[in-house]
Amino acid sequence: MSKLEQARMYCEFLENHGYQPEIDEDGDVIFRQGGRIYLILIDDQDEEFFRLVFPNFWSIDSEEERQRVERAALYATAKTKVAKVFPVRDNVWATIEMFVSPIEGFKEVFDRAMRALHVAVHSFAEKMREERPFFEP
Repeated sequence: MSKLEQARMYCEFLENHGYQPEIDEDGDVIFRQGGRIYLILIDDQDEEFFRLVFPNFWSIDSEEERQRVERAALYATAKTKVAKVFPVRDNVWATIEMFVSPIEGFKEVFDRAMRALHVAVHSFAEKMREERPFFEP
């Protein structure tokens, strides 16, 4: 299946579930839920690889914060099945990454993947709030 065929398959699925997906200039799929932007990145070298992405959900504003981000990302990744949370430049991304064979099988796990993505982001944010240093006036 070509990258375009995969993108169209994802779009059809998403449209049938109430989303309004688009195919971007790279051939990947963009959709929104609750005002948030999500991506399905397609690896045209690995047809059985499914990657759901919630990009740029937390900005990193200092080197001190980057250290806390790295700890919180490790925590959220370890705590949540198939999720990865990691810094990308000065932002934090969360992904669900898995092998699905055949790739059409993503339909069976999509809702669970979205829930896991939200759990990972919530775990990350919780850890960041715990680690926020207290400032004295």
